[in-house]
Amino acid sequence: MTELTNISAPMKAIYEKAKSRKKRVVFPEGSEPRTIRAIAAILENQMAEVTVLGDRNEINKLACELSVDLSKALLIDPAASDLFDNFVADFVKIRESKIISKEKAIQTLTNPLYFGAMLVRAGQADAMVAGAVNTTADVIRSAIRVLGLKKTVKTISSSFLMIIPEYMGQKDKVFLFADCGVLPNPDPEELASIAATTAETLKLLFGIEPNIALLSFSTKGSARHADIKKVTETLKILNRDFPNLKVDGELQLDAAIVPAVQKQKAPDSIVAGEANILIFPSLDAGNIGYKLTQRLAQAKAIGPILQGLTKPVNDLSRGCSTEDIIDAAAIACVMAE
Repeated sequence: MTELTNISAPMKAIYEKAKSRKKRVVFPEGSEPRTIRAIAAILENQMAEVTVLGDRNEINKLACELSVDLSKALLIDPAASDLFDNFVADFVKIRESKIISKEKAIQTLTNPLYFGAMLVRAGQADAMVAGAVNTTADVIRSAIRVLGLKKTVKTISSSFLMIIPEYMGQKDKVFLFADCGVLPNPDPEELASIAATTAETLKLLFGIEPNIALLSFSTKGSARHADIKKVTETLKILNRDFPNLKVDGELQLDAAIVPAVQKQKAPDSIVAGEANILIFPSLDAGNIGYKLTQRLAQAKAIGPILQGLTKPVNDLSRGCSTEDIIDAAAIACVMAE
């Protein structure tokens, strides 16, 4: 049996939740070795049921070469599937506003990303994990076109689960950073949507209360700039639309997560010093922030976790490890309804 070792306490908790939920995850990248190894570990550890897309002979040949057992996985060749014709008809209806032809739908659904998303839409799978081969843009495009956004969400976004080995005496400290992978320059409405969906992600994963810091280079009026106004407008929107969320801004990073600094810079803040969700004002800041934390603090960075879709789809870096794929699948299982 493939043992999952050296796993942090937060991820162990997510693995156990995933096991208890008995969800089915579809993997569109069935010819990718890291994905096949991850699928074998997921099956052996009974973390989820699995559907793998691709040519059956190629998938089985790769599994044999890697000496892993995929006997409990459901293997589907999209173009040869009994579901294909129905999915084509459904996809034409889904994309009705774009007036796509049946021929275009057939061409699109031979792409495993789209067929996998259709499986999730149809309830044949609960979540999809991809990106070891495909770009983030391709994964997101297939998810939006097939699954769409929740009605309450302004934009798709992403968060990274950051697990810090040791922070101020606490082992395996958990933060969510957003948005670090999707939206380059969100406006206040979009930034508010990112904050609200990230709060939902934290509650789903760990069941803990979100403490949301809207980050800036200013703390509570210590500077003036149009970029700061975007953050303060975001706070107004969140207080109006999500009055039960514990959120504050604008806050500098140190004021958001260091109690001693919070007492000096933002003594009246309901969040400062105790934030567990960090909302960055731009993709530049978010992407730099999570990579700095990952490299300098030796933090575990898990993501991007896509947010705002009607069903869970998790993206991968094309440089991902087998463990990263397992983590993404476990998180998807926990987020699935």
